[in-house]
Amino acid sequence: MSLLTDIARAKVNLTLRVHGRRADGYHELESLVAFADCADTLALEPASGLKLTATGPGAPECGDGDDNLVIRAARALGERIAGLKAGHFTLEKHLPVAAGIGGGSADAAAALRLLARANGIDPRDPRVVEVARATGADIPVCLQSRACTMSGVGENLSFLNLPALPCVMVNPRIAVATKDVFAALGLAKGEAFGSGRQSPSWPSGTATVEQWCEAIAAGTNDLEPPALKVEPAIGVVLAALRASAGIRFARISGSGATCFGIFRNAGDAEQAAKAISRQHSGWWVHVGTLS
Repeated sequence: MSLLTDIARAKVNLTLRVHGRRADGYHELESLVAFADCADTLALEPASGLKLTATGPGAPECGDGDDNLVIRAARALGERIAGLKAGHFTLEKHLPVAAGIGGGSADAAAALRLLARANGIDPRDPRVVEVARATGADIPVCLQSRACTMSGVGENLSFLNLPALPCVMVNPRIAVATKDVFAALGLAKGEAFGSGRQSPSWPSGTATVEQWCEAIAAGTNDLEPPALKVEPAIGVVLAALRASAGIRFARISGSGATCFGIFRNAGDAEQAAKAISRQHSGWWVHVGTLS
């Protein structure tokens, strides 16, 4: 069988609400999720055995191969499907790691899609979905790679028709551990957070970009305050985005440190990205769209 390839698009939490912490320690979340036009690339050469090679600018940050989510997801699927053919994965890593944009989860989701193709399995097969849920909270939404609302601990998805939104994504190249941000949030097991709030009502499929932007701007990311405590550099990134001409709103994605800004048009986004890159040459900056 010839080489198979897939892309692992960055996930962006346009909004994120924490409802509380369950007795088992997991946090109940509700998030509006979109996907960016920046991605890692994953290839699979079907063969016996299982191997991962990382390339690209982010390869040194991928960690030990055995602990990479690509390998963990592939092994978990092999445990559920007898005779599963795996092979040699090659990951071309571009997205920053520990960045709040689901880079590792998107890679694992791409691996599951590739394994499904290589073995003639529907990627919606319950065994594939089960592995996604068991391997990481963001992997189910990355498996679909479509704009949606995500709730629970990532298992409940409801898809939306989100128009393309001009955006700039910025990461100060500082890794932020999700567990540290949730620790700073400080919820005890069984404790609710922000009780009494109603779930947002998102625009219909015929809504304009303006209507979507108004609805999203009215939202929040409950992890932003604790993330700022964990890593103050996030505040510098947000300030740079919010000072840009044509900005509608800016906030962090997930637990950070990546932040995003939604702009009035692609030209404003392009100019903002250029200015931020000039002022902060060490930062990772991407200009494009979320959808």
